[in-house]
Amino acid sequence: MEARAVARYVRQSARKLRLVVDLVRGRNVNEAYAILQHQPKQKAAGIVEKVLRSAVANAVRKAEQEGERLDVDELVVARAYVNEGPALKRWRPRAMGRAFPIRKRTSHVVIVVDRREGA
Repeated sequence: MEARAVARYVRQSARKLRLVVDLVRGRNVNEAYAILQHQPKQKAAGIVEKVLRSAVANAVRKAEQEGERLDVDELVVARAYVNEGPALKRWRPRAMGRAFPIRKRTSHVVIVVDRREGA
């Protein structure tokens, strides 16, 4: 039984978030929490941890609705990926009346948790 969580329009570039998401993909949920707690990229790790906690809560809720018992220790990050969202376009004034574009990038973070294969 898999459950997913999505954070859309996160105000950080997908490239920065992917560095953190790549570390937790395929890992046990408790191990993923530990990795995220000790990341130097704190903003990205906080966002990913929030989405992971939501996915785990969704899995527990889904199991309760189906009348099953779910141990959180059995959950694994089955899929995790980051897509680019729309960029906020801004302009920066430059010398001699010119303007340079600034793209403030956004991202969509998706995390899917599932039971471990052997469980």
